[in-house]
Amino acid sequence: MLVRWDPFEEMNRLHDHFLSGRGLAKQAFQVAVDIREEDDAFFVDAEVPGLTADEVNIDVEKNVLTIRGERKVEKEESEGTYRRVERQYGSFSRSFTLPETVDTDNISADLKDGVLALRLPKKDAPTPRSISVNAKK
Repeated sequence: MLVRWDPFEEMNRLHDHFLSGRGLAKQAFQVAVDIREEDDAFFVDAEVPGLTADEVNIDVEKNVLTIRGERKVEKEESEGTYRRVERQYGSFSRSFTLPETVDTDNISADLKDGVLALRLPKKDAPTPRSISVNAKK
């Protein structure tokens, strides 16, 4: 028996397979960061291409710095029979525990050319102190 291969049928099968989620493992949207330390500050550079400053949130709570945002799928009109999307979309969140020497009140953030640049200025480390023990009778 001779079976005829139909490329359009094969394309439709692949299209259905991938759109159903069976063909691609869902990956978490991960933001790549570079962290460096200089004498007066720590610096965090995070790649957030395509996001505006309003789409990125930065919080510090209990010495934990958290960067959050969401890259939304742009509405596209397509005339073809299939579409391939390799860019990642969705929400992201990255958290970093800060050392005690970071002045959390003066952290600054700038967004330029898809890179979020944070400056975390340093402050003096807390000095240890002794506590005297009172003897009770």
